Formats: sequence, structure tokens, C-alpha cells
Amino acid sequence: MNPLKKIKLVVFDVDGVLTDGSLFYSASGEELKKFNVKDGVAVKMLQKHDIPVAVISAKKSAPLEKRMTDLNVKFFRPGSTDKWAVLSNIMSELEISPNEVAYVGDDMIDVPVMTQVGFSVSPADGYWQVREIADWVTTAKGGEGVAREVADKILSATYDLKEIYGVASTSKFETDKH
Repeated sequence: MNPLKKIKLVVFDVDGVLTDGSLFYSASGEELKKFNVKDGVAVKMLQKHDIPVAVISAKKSAPLEKRMTDLNVKFFRPGSTDKWAVLSNIMSELEISPNEVAYVGDDMIDVPVMTQVGFSVSPADGYWQVREIADWVTTAKGGEGVAREVADKILSATYDLKEIYGVASTSKFETDKH
């Protein structure tokens, strides 16, 4: 059996995964972030197919908070430096085991989690030691559709992608809070 069919939670780091890792500041010190709309579709598609999404980031920022609210990410945990402890709490709440988790990270803070989950992923431009231990490395760089690639890989293990993306072509999909 394809191990991706067992995935019951997909976890994303933010900087270097959902963003390209750049930090932008306005003259007043306000932090700005750039997100890829394709990754938003990926988050929605996973959730629509009953695969919860968690976003665990060591940083906190208003733009990130807004994006996670817009995507209705229930398991959003900003300011988390011990990602394994945070993920352990989420797994407990969902009553799942580490082998049912996919984790996407790009730097050394992610390694302790990546070595304990069922499927670990690095973006193409992840730190070399992270790429080396990852089960899979995307062709996309951070902030350039990594989440979409991950969602496609996981969802295609169970579903016909052409069929499920038919739903994404409707106007209801954009406004659905699933």
C-alpha cells in the first residue's frame, strides 16, 4: 500500500516553505510577507478531502495570522520553537500517530520533526542537510508552490487529480471556508 494513503495531517513550516524566506519590513517596521495563491488552493484542497493542515512557525506576524485565517487553518501555531512538542499535542488531539503525518520544512529547526514523521518533505532550495534527510524534495522552491506540489502528491495517492481539481474551478470553492 502506498504510504501516502495513510497521511491524516499535513504540517507546513512558513518561512522558506510557504514563503521564499525573504523578510520585508516597511519604513515603520511592519513586517510584510508574500504568499503563493497556488499554496492556498493546496491547503483548501487538503482540508476539503478531510486531511487537516497544520502550520507551525517559530515566528509570529500579522500577515501570517491573516493568511491562516483566510485559509481557515485550525492548527495554526505561531511562535513555536519546539515544533515536535507542538505537533505532539496536535497529533494527540487528532488521535493520530507520527507515521500518519507529512511534514514540510526547510531548515535545521525542522529536522527533529522530519525524522519522526511518516513522510518528510523539503523544498528544492531547503538547506542541504534538510534535503538530505527528507523522504522527498519538491521541484518548487520555497514560496513558489511547495504546498501545491505536496498536496498533489498526497491527494493523487488516493484520488484522481483531474476529478478533485474540477471542484477548484468553481466560484464556490473560493468562498468555501472548509
